[in-house]
Amino acid sequence: MKYLLDTHIVLWLAENSPKLSDTAKAIILDEANEKYVSIASCWEVSVKLSLRKFDLNGGTYEFMHIIQENGFKLFQLKINYLTFLETLPFYHRDPFDRLIIATSISEKSILLTDDSQFLNYTGVGLEIAR
Repeated sequence: MKYLLDTHIVLWLAENSPKLSDTAKAIILDEANEKYVSIASCWEVSVKLSLRKFDLNGGTYEFMHIIQENGFKLFQLKINYLTFLETLPFYHRDPFDRLIIATSISEKSILLTDDSQFLNYTGVGLEIAR
């Protein structure tokens, strides 16, 4: 299966947070699964670090290291994500999350998230694992 990990899932994994569900851990540990992170997550981390919304020792470089260290692949920005984003209903206002949703739907991947607002998008093709 192909999974796209939401930003907080990657951060929770890195800090070994108890917030990371057993389901998420099993998906991440299963070597048969393809695991991806969106470039939007990297952008989100950079912006939120600069706004001091959270702290990550090593900053954006550390986030990229976490992605690489865990063998996750990166979805770079593609024009079809943006054209799909234009049509996406505004159930969620966060621009990072909206791009992650558009990426997941476009790439036909299952979005691994704990964000309940994402459930609104299952009607437009988003598949979610929690």
